[in-house]
Amino acid sequence: MTLFDLANPTRFLSLVQRVLPWLVGATLIAFALGLYMAFFTAPQDYQMGNTVRIMYVHVPAAWLAMFCYSMMAASSIGTLVWKHPLADVSAKAAAPIGAAFAFLALFTGSVWGKPMWGTWWEWDARLTSVLILFIMYLGIIALWQTVEDPIKAGKANAVLTLVGAINLPIIKFSVDWWNTLHQPASVFKADGPAITTSILVPLLMMALAYTLLLMTLHFMAMRNEIYRRRIRAMRMRSASAAPAVNKLAGVQEAN
Repeated sequence: MTLFDLANPTRFLSLVQRVLPWLVGATLIAFALGLYMAFFTAPQDYQMGNTVRIMYVHVPAAWLAMFCYSMMAASSIGTLVWKHPLADVSAKAAAPIGAAFAFLALFTGSVWGKPMWGTWWEWDARLTSVLILFIMYLGIIALWQTVEDPIKAGKANAVLTLVGAINLPIIKFSVDWWNTLHQPASVFKADGPAITTSILVPLLMMALAYTLLLMTLHFMAMRNEIYRRRIRAMRMRSASAAPAVNKLAGVQEAN
């Protein structure tokens, strides 16, 4: 089954109905394993102590905030280039989820930064670029709410999303391009991860749990958006049919 096979909303809803229970179960299991490993089996850091455990919540949230925006950018291309019927539905459904991940990354990063850096916030290149990402999410959500017509809103948001995508490589390489307080990449490196396996495995398990959570919430949000658009279409048809019905009733009364 290809993406274009899922262009039919009814077929997509059928897929969601079959897959969603398995996704929910897998998400719960992954979080149970990830949280247990992060808080009970992973070692303390010799410098940061137990505060390092914030990493298992903070880092996957930051990864998923960027990944979610990448999904929206891909959906925007699908809207503008291929005009895929569900592309804008996917983009709209992903925006609040990505905003939540970005907020969680900023909040946990601030909590982690206080004992490590001695401050809740610093206008560091990485922190500032993630804040811009969060603001972009809020702007996209606001635009979706402002434009009533889903087709026009989808096109406008697609353009805005693609413009904002330039921030993604800035977030990724900010620690390499500028001298920042934020530590450099230690997992996705050309020469392999720079952290020990006892820390890496719980971190990747939490990343898997976050990814499954994203998929679960995204499918549910897309399903709700499809239903919302169907209700809107039914109301519009009903509203357009009402004048004709009233006119016919008036003619009958006149006769």
